[in-house]
Amino acid sequence: MDHHAFLHGFAPPAKPEAEMINIVRGQGSTLYDDEGRSYIDGLGSLWYCQIGHSRPEMADAVAAQMRELAAFNTFDPFTNPPAARATEMIVERSPLTDGRVFLGCSGSEAVDTALKLARLYAQRNGEPDRQVVITRTNGYHGTNFGGTSAQGIALNREGWGDLVPHFVEVPHDDIEAMATVFAKHGERVAAVITEPVQGAGGVFPPPEGYLAGVRRLCDQHGALMILDEVICGFGRTGEWFGAQTFGVTPDLITFAKGVTSGYMPLSGVIVSRRVCENFEEPGFLLRTGYTYSGHPTVAAAAVKNLEIITDEGLVERARHVGAKLTEGLAALAADGLIESYRGTGAVQAAVLDRPPMDVRNDMLRRGVIVRPLNDGLAMCPPLVITDDEIGRIIDTMAESLRAVP
Repeated sequence: MDHHAFLHGFAPPAKPEAEMINIVRGQGSTLYDDEGRSYIDGLGSLWYCQIGHSRPEMADAVAAQMRELAAFNTFDPFTNPPAARATEMIVERSPLTDGRVFLGCSGSEAVDTALKLARLYAQRNGEPDRQVVITRTNGYHGTNFGGTSAQGIALNREGWGDLVPHFVEVPHDDIEAMATVFAKHGERVAAVITEPVQGAGGVFPPPEGYLAGVRRLCDQHGALMILDEVICGFGRTGEWFGAQTFGVTPDLITFAKGVTSGYMPLSGVIVSRRVCENFEEPGFLLRTGYTYSGHPTVAAAAVKNLEIITDEGLVERARHVGAKLTEGLAALAADGLIESYRGTGAVQAAVLDRPPMDVRNDMLRRGVIVRPLNDGLAMCPPLVITDDEIGRIIDTMAESLRAVP
């Protein structure tokens, strides 16, 4: 067996490195392996890459910043221009325009930080018992201990020993079940955490009025609403944030992925004015942060990426991409090749009547990358994808569905 040094995440450790597809180059929505084969990136790597692969202006922005100041911390009393500018641009595009942004590196860090801030808010309000966080089945909130405890994908919670206490899970589509938990634990609930559109758990848009109902329950019981926008943020749903797509205003928003289109690792929490005011008391010290919070080179990538998304109208483009995907999926359903489809904007899933992994593997052999789910295949392509490339994804799915029993 090939015991290579690289231990891959979400992969069988016994799988030899030689059996992995070795991606060596990307351009736009196309990737290339070390044997010269090309692949349409139907998943935007892992639900990001809004601007496509290998944009030279991104490389230029990062290189220019590294020549000036590659890295330095932003703990008191330090800051830097790219971090300050990136946070300004993020809040300007969010529904929390008078909020502030805490920066990290990964979506998992952002989620754990939001959970800590929600509990800290309650503690500072004199409510030490307000520690319960309500979560939804199918929710994915990263792989740190807090996010692992919060997520609604049961297999991802298993095998790690005791997790963080005070998490209560409810069915993902049942607002009455959430209301029942609030009725039982209302004075102990610090927050509800939910994705606007559940991504890795299966691409489930919320039922009509669901997120507004969550907002009402939080308001009635004094809890905070956390929207995990690691996938949905930065144009993916056809607005800058899923909160805007569904017309709700949360107290905390987590983000990552699309903020730099994955060119550099950046994440954060957008903190509402309501929560910020609690922390802005003179003399209070926020005792959390990461070594690379506000890393100037990473922040420079975010600034350039947000400029590209804005200048090229990629938020609006996401609506077109979603429409073309659903048009193709509707045709597959009409032909009886898929059972149904679901999604919002440029996050879509085909629901299958056969093993999704088998179909995914056949599509890979034909040069298209999608992601297998429990009951189907997820698509979340770069927002620069062409109509012809979307057509190739749909046509290849059809070919694979006809070939896989």
